[in-house]
Amino acid sequence: MNITIFGASGRTGRLLVQSALNAGHSVTAFVRDPAKLPVQHVELKVVQGDTADAAAVARAVAGADAVISGLGPVKGSPKDLLVTAQRHITTAMQTAGVRRYVLLTGAGVRDPQDQPKLIDKVFGFLLKLTAADVLKDSENGVRLVQATALDWIVVRGPRLTDGPKTGRYRVGYVGQNSGTQISRADLADFMLEQAVNESDWIRKMPMISW
Repeated sequence: MNITIFGASGRTGRLLVQSALNAGHSVTAFVRDPAKLPVQHVELKVVQGDTADAAAVARAVAGADAVISGLGPVKGSPKDLLVTAQRHITTAMQTAGVRRYVLLTGAGVRDPQDQPKLIDKVFGFLLKLTAADVLKDSENGVRLVQATALDWIVVRGPRLTDGPKTGRYRVGYVGQNSGTQISRADLADFMLEQAVNESDWIRKMPMISW
């Protein structure tokens, strides 16, 4: 399968790239700085660009069977980074006829099926207090994706760690048997599975945690 990965040079993105290659897939990695993706493979194509550039995004999506986004803001990112990225990615996918889209966001982006407990509400309050612009951008980006006819899956993660891949994690909704952390390796494993296999989570917003 041909998989295009946005945010491929990030800490989760690099794991997504490596996991996909290890599983035998061909990968197009979209990055702003190729030097930050220390991976070489015969089935890896690196496309340098910015998600604000619709034409560059379209080139990366062309020929893909599925698209994964591990995009997230960094210091100095524009306040509408994710909205702009999602607009360009979804437009490119619809133009190219690519349907499966798996994207990452934080657990602070709520779903109607969530039943947040006290600790979830505390984390949500702190997020609004310390990163209101990021949360708003994330929410608006997700809404934009949800408005499309794509087979999207919004994977929500809590606090991410650099721990090992365990293969043992819970998937559901906030407050419904959910935890407060997950390793990036397990997160990448789940996201890849949703991109390449049949899924019960199409057009849903699962939260993954330990």
